[in-house]
Amino acid sequence: MAPVTWRMSVATTLRHAGCVFAEDEAQLLIEAATSPDHLDYMVDQRVRGRPLEHILGWVDFCGSRMVVEPGVFVPRRRTEFLVRQAAKFAPPGGVVVDLCCGSGAIGAALSDLLGSCELYAADIDPAAVGCARKNVEPRGGRVFQGDLYDALPRQLRGRVDVVLANAPYVPTGSIGMMPPEARFHEPMMALDGGTDGLDVQRRVARHAAEWLLPGGCLLIETSEDQASETARIMEAGGLGARVLVDKELDATLVLGTAPAPGGNP
Repeated sequence: MAPVTWRMSVATTLRHAGCVFAEDEAQLLIEAATSPDHLDYMVDQRVRGRPLEHILGWVDFCGSRMVVEPGVFVPRRRTEFLVRQAAKFAPPGGVVVDLCCGSGAIGAALSDLLGSCELYAADIDPAAVGCARKNVEPRGGRVFQGDLYDALPRQLRGRVDVVLANAPYVPTGSIGMMPPEARFHEPMMALDGGTDGLDVQRRVARHAAEWLLPGGCLLIETSEDQASETARIMEAGGLGARVLVDKELDATLVLGTAPAPGGNP
């Protein structure tokens, strides 16, 4: 088949499988294919519900191609809001920590926006850590495996400018309503935030002030419905908190600020 015919055929197949952006996906798969058999395989995987990003091996995030491997959480476009807000508070060359880093795309994208930073990322999932190293280490950062702050070098305590956390925030009872490609192909630990969705956020906020330098910031992605409770959690951890929203991206985050010397958060 000629390339145009291929695109039409693949797009039709994807559309019938329920892919909303069938034409765009078809073009990406065709460009990535090394042979007709490879294209057939990738299309079959997509029809079976495998995330496009896992098939391609990358995601376009904040204008850069970030590696995303099978079994690793796929960064959502709404999370670009978290990165761009963080860039307003992280000084060039500052110390940045990306907790629950998944693919490492958030910290890597922030490093790109800043030009440079002292970047550290951590995740408890070994598959995520392996993937994150491919995005973070080429930018001069370091990736650690472990549970939140326990994974980080002790010498970072009290000198971090910005902590980023796209921690899991889907309530356990709502997991079944997520799209199948998330439920079946992304790690449950990256989705399930406990009964109210905020279990991991509580743990991140509880210890953030110990790691941030005075005036440093914690940014946590959350949902519109959860935002007020996320803010309360930050305040309970000694941080000033305010909710930031981007309606266009359907993105909500809470910004927490550590107290400045002799002042309030």
